[in-house]
Amino acid sequence: MTEVLSQDEIDQLLTAISSGEVATEEASAPADQRKIKIYDFKRPDKFSKDQIRTVSIMHETFARLTTTALSAQLHALAHVHVASVDQLTYEEFIRSIPNPTTLALINMDPLKGSAVLEIDPPITFAIIDRSFGGQGEGAKFTRELTDIEQSVMEGIIVRVLGNLRESWSTVIDLRPRLGTIETNPQFAQIVPPSEMVVLVTLETKAGEVEGMMNLCIPYLTIEPIISKLSGQYWYSSARRGTTTENLNILRDRLATVAVTMISEVGAIDITVRDVLALRIGDIIRLANVRVNDPIVLKIGERKKFLCRPGVVGNKLAVQVIKKLEDIDQTDFEELTTGAEEEI
Repeated sequence: MTEVLSQDEIDQLLTAISSGEVATEEASAPADQRKIKIYDFKRPDKFSKDQIRTVSIMHETFARLTTTALSAQLHALAHVHVASVDQLTYEEFIRSIPNPTTLALINMDPLKGSAVLEIDPPITFAIIDRSFGGQGEGAKFTRELTDIEQSVMEGIIVRVLGNLRESWSTVIDLRPRLGTIETNPQFAQIVPPSEMVVLVTLETKAGEVEGMMNLCIPYLTIEPIISKLSGQYWYSSARRGTTTENLNILRDRLATVAVTMISEVGAIDITVRDVLALRIGDIIRLANVRVNDPIVLKIGERKKFLCRPGVVGNKLAVQVIKKLEDIDQTDFEELTTGAEEEI
């Protein structure tokens, strides 16, 4: 609703204009300066802002994992981070990349369709040079890869795809597989030129060489799971996450955890006065414990086994004669769920 000025306010405004305190252009300028965004109806947006934001968050995880993988593979400092996430046509993506370049065609199982991972020539040749024992220098001129160089890049890309699977695990059990490697963008026609894609641009540094990696995912490929690319679904899945894969990982980690085992002959309650009066050679009588009774073997605070004491060589030992309890599947799932929440 337009604000109506009083007569006093009108007089003060006229006086200010006459004295030059307020410019005429400033007084006549409209208060509501709206920003207008041009919308192309020939190229409608397929991804919402929320979905673009979710894709960006997912690939920030991918970037961190790839940073670690490249650093370990090249034995040199590498850094990868998400520079931008945009939606555009596939034709615009193809025109924006150099020729020749490294284009990995990726099968996005179980989704129907493919994606494209493009690696800039400077990064490609820096990786190859480092893999062959060099200092990680980029190529002085652009050229196509030899068969040996292409084989090296296949190994690097397969490692990178493992990180992609993990970063998508909260949305889908993605199993990306390397199809072929092309160097000419015109030979990488996975969707029609006018089809919309989401382009994740990753700024990459390998040693002293900087460049880009681009992950292009067509809308048709991820259309079946587009509803899962919302912030609400992603965060709820990340918090909920007790998938079979996570349980198996936790099983493996728990299997290597060191635990304390205690063989307990017996227990008795005594007063503090008696404890202070104990001397070497004193005998403590254990109530309700006989000489031939088995002793209890505890894991942490839980009684797990009944044992018989003995000697092995010159060391004391116990022999397990009975199991007192098992940890059932329900107990394990409760334990792993608690561990995931702490993580």
